[in-house]
Amino acid sequence: MVRVVLGGTFECLHDGHRELINKAFELAGDGEVDIGLTSDEMANKRPRHVPDYNYRKEKLIEYIDEISKEQEYNIIKLNDPYGKTLTLDYDYIVVSPETYPVALKINSIRRDKNLKEIEVVKVEYVLAEDKKPISSTRIVEGEIDIHGHLKSGPGT
Repeated sequence: MVRVVLGGTFECLHDGHRELINKAFELAGDGEVDIGLTSDEMANKRPRHVPDYNYRKEKLIEYIDEISKEQEYNIIKLNDPYGKTLTLDYDYIVVSPETYPVALKINSIRRDKNLKEIEVVKVEYVLAEDKKPISSTRIVEGEIDIHGHLKSGPGT
């Protein structure tokens, strides 16, 4: 059985996040996907308030229900950057360019523990209309919407 893992805060479930999730379910096939979702404690180390864990989890489940063909998945609360990747075996870890260094660190720690490395699958950024990456920061700041469409000004 193929096991795939990915993780994130999923502050605003935008098209970049959706690409990561889609790739994880595609790789898993009839296997299983573990999604690490950052805890409120971890998420709120950011300079801005992030929606609470249960809200972010609910939005994640809603999206997965739209795309998954009744595939097996688990949402795991992350209290550190590694989650279960240092103890469980996975075939793939799906990451963005931003989280790619974390995947390399995970594999480094796994090598030190004589564990099998996880194949890293890097999904490139999804670009907004202005050819810059879609990000939660840009969405929260009102530059773009979750699909990368530029907003024309305050209140639009």
